[in-house]
Amino acid sequence: MDRRSLLTVATGAVGAVAASQMPVSAAPLAHPGRHAGSPAGPGRPVTTFNVISDIQGDLRDLGVALEDMHRTNPASSGLAVAGDITPRGYDAEYAAVTAELGRHTHTNTVAWAIGNHEFYVPKWRDPSTLAQDTWPNGTTEDSLFRSFYHFAGRNTVYAEHSFGGIPVLSLGTEKYMHFHDPKLWDEVWLSEDQFRWLEDRLAYWARRRKPVMVITHHPLPNTVSGSHNQLYSRDYLQADRLLAILGRHRDVFLFCGHTHWDLGLSDWYVRRVVPGTANLDGFSVINTGAVQTGYTDDGKGGEVSVPGTFNQGLQVEVFRDRVVVKARDFAAGNWLKQITVPLSTRI
Repeated sequence: MDRRSLLTVATGAVGAVAASQMPVSAAPLAHPGRHAGSPAGPGRPVTTFNVISDIQGDLRDLGVALEDMHRTNPASSGLAVAGDITPRGYDAEYAAVTAELGRHTHTNTVAWAIGNHEFYVPKWRDPSTLAQDTWPNGTTEDSLFRSFYHFAGRNTVYAEHSFGGIPVLSLGTEKYMHFHDPKLWDEVWLSEDQFRWLEDRLAYWARRRKPVMVITHHPLPNTVSGSHNQLYSRDYLQADRLLAILGRHRDVFLFCGHTHWDLGLSDWYVRRVVPGTANLDGFSVINTGAVQTGYTDDGKGGEVSVPGTFNQGLQVEVFRDRVVVKARDFAAGNWLKQITVPLSTRI
């Protein structure tokens, strides 16, 4: 199933927020154990963890990724999955992911973020019959959220985990918008409760001088690879408000998937500066790549698939004075590049 065939770009979403973006170049990794191009710093990492996204039913490549992560980061304190856990959101598809995880050694702490593919059951009359003309085919919005909650082991879309003492906040839409507006499909809507929770948690950890890792499926506009493209520039219905909250904090690291765009692109990592936040250094935004199928810019305002085997993700190392993010090709077993981001305060 071509995920692009199920993606409807809706009109009427808010335009991209006017804000600055500062691309940051990243050094290729000379060796997995060396921080090529990084400033020297004493000590071992406080913690290390991994980030992947967009499994979408590709369980074979998920298994390859899990094996590779265990080899390169056996002491990982957590795994963050930035959405599109399943191809459509059926309970059996969630169960298949759980079963695949059970076949491999991995960290016990997994932070799941919800993605748009978790809401695609209504496009099918049954698991074998695509029937978009008769959407929602008897499926309720509430049942889609219940399936995610049962799988993730919680009762809200947003949640906080601790990866070795480092806070990890998962965000996500609380409405599948086509149930509420026939002009909309996959756009992200956050409740007042989620916004207040995010503000409170970021302020809490800022007072404790800790960096915060934020996991969300969709990229914010004018940030990493693909977010300038017309396909992805209007994913958030409240983009300006979310940017204003994140933009106040220099030591926030936002990880996002959805685009499947190649981590080899130069804007896989950026610093996003949001005017009016009094934070002229901005916050970090990182593309997570994808487990299932890669894409890149086609030079015409669209995208084109990356040929060959594609299976990418991240390894994150948190030190007392810096965070190192490494892009990994799980299929080839190669490091692609890395970025070292100094923290504004020592942990």
